[in-house]
Amino acid sequence: MSTLKAPRRHVNWFKRDWRLYAMLAIPVIWYLLFCYKPMIGVIIAFQKYSLVKGMWGSRWVGLDNFEFVMGLRDFPLALKNTLYLNLLGLIVGFPVPIILAIMLNEIQHKGVKRVSQTLLYLPHFLSWIIIGGMVLKIFAPTTGVINQTLLKWGWIDKNVPFLTDGPTWQITYTLVGVWQNMGWGTILYLSAITGINMELFEAAKIDGANKLQQIWHVTLPGIRSTIVVLLILNVGQMMNISFDRPYVLGNTLVQDYCDVLSTFVYRTGITNAKFDRATAIGLFQSVVGLILISGANFITKKMGEEGIW
Repeated sequence: MSTLKAPRRHVNWFKRDWRLYAMLAIPVIWYLLFCYKPMIGVIIAFQKYSLVKGMWGSRWVGLDNFEFVMGLRDFPLALKNTLYLNLLGLIVGFPVPIILAIMLNEIQHKGVKRVSQTLLYLPHFLSWIIIGGMVLKIFAPTTGVINQTLLKWGWIDKNVPFLTDGPTWQITYTLVGVWQNMGWGTILYLSAITGINMELFEAAKIDGANKLQQIWHVTLPGIRSTIVVLLILNVGQMMNISFDRPYVLGNTLVQDYCDVLSTFVYRTGITNAKFDRATAIGLFQSVVGLILISGANFITKKMGEEGIW
């Protein structure tokens, strides 16, 4: 009897919640078509790919594409720049959304809070082409607003090479990225803060805790799990870097500092129609990223946190 009731129970659940299952089908189908189906193309990394013969007719070459790519002179430089820029962005940019979320949460005036949130979120919706034009106008060596203003005020004796000196360019690149992403990152932390039980803040007030002590002993512990999860995900992205940001902000004067894996793939793989080599680099990035995120999750669980799995 129990074996007969189980299928009927499942049918009843489906009839009752079929609208929810239909809504769930949309993201599932999207992931199957655009995330899992393209993974079949990974085999191109092990072939001498030909557009004429296609993926199933091209000759297998094993690890030759990996050996060729990693043997190129520019590959170690692109790998080093990718890791360095991502690490710099993680160190500088990761705490900023947390600080902003706490500050926004403490604003009592609703109008000021909404305007502040809108101004912080706005850069996230600007394309890097627009941001690149803004950066050129602001940080240009001779005509930039900052250099002209500092020279006029007598704070500097010569122009600061924000976009023409390698190390200075990397700092500019990082700060512009933090500005573009910081508002969007506050959304998750604000939602986590709103989920904290308000009675904890009341109890802290009764115990005589001031505002900073409430933030340290109530707010931060309340969003610790969110911080840990996002930190693990950020560590897992250390090998991945967007193409448009370094491509738009970079220039030939800082080529040795702005050349990253994404621009390296574009230059050596896409422009030369060497899709097998480009796929090999992408697979290398994914494997290393998986190792990094698994290692970060393992260390986090050893430290007593929940991790992401």
